[in-house]
Amino acid sequence: MEISGLTKRFGTTSVLDHLNLTLRDGVTTVIMGPSGSGKTTLANILLGLLPPDAGTVTGLAGARLAAVFQEDRLCEHLSAVANVRLVLDDGAHRQRPDAVRAELAAVGLAGEDLTKPVAQLSGGQRRRVAIVRAMMAHADLTVLDEPFKGLDEETKDRVMGHVRDRLAGRTALLITHDPAEAARFEGPHVSLGPPR
Repeated sequence: MEISGLTKRFGTTSVLDHLNLTLRDGVTTVIMGPSGSGKTTLANILLGLLPPDAGTVTGLAGARLAAVFQEDRLCEHLSAVANVRLVLDDGAHRQRPDAVRAELAAVGLAGEDLTKPVAQLSGGQRRRVAIVRAMMAHADLTVLDEPFKGLDEETKDRVMGHVRDRLAGRTALLITHDPAEAARFEGPHVSLGPPR
């Protein structure tokens, strides 16, 4: 996917100013930068949630997208398993909730935490449900915007390893402000500057 001359302004502030970037197939690109540098704006443009003021993104038309947003965006009344199953194709995974349970167990969620409404889970547990949902979705591009925020260090280490393994061979954009998180992921690392 090619991003060419991507520009986005909010009022007189230019958040993205003629950004050029290639997202290589099967590779995780890591985006870093200070608050306000356009990281989330870039994610929202790629996800079709925000129009650019100028520039183009080629190779995205008709693509299937998955995302971990800064907010969990879960269906509060559904269980962890049901939230993940919402994004699955009508194939084997939908018919086999045990595959979903196994993925949730891999990030430390098991037992009654899988069946009660996610509204009753802690923030860190909810975050892990959102991450597993994106990892299990069949997508041409996976966008992860600060996916590990709110996780304690031990859990974060476990979840980062899981995400790194699941992203192998997939095209992904990982947004973080944490150099230690960025270092866990191979592929190009791109820094965005402060807004002008």
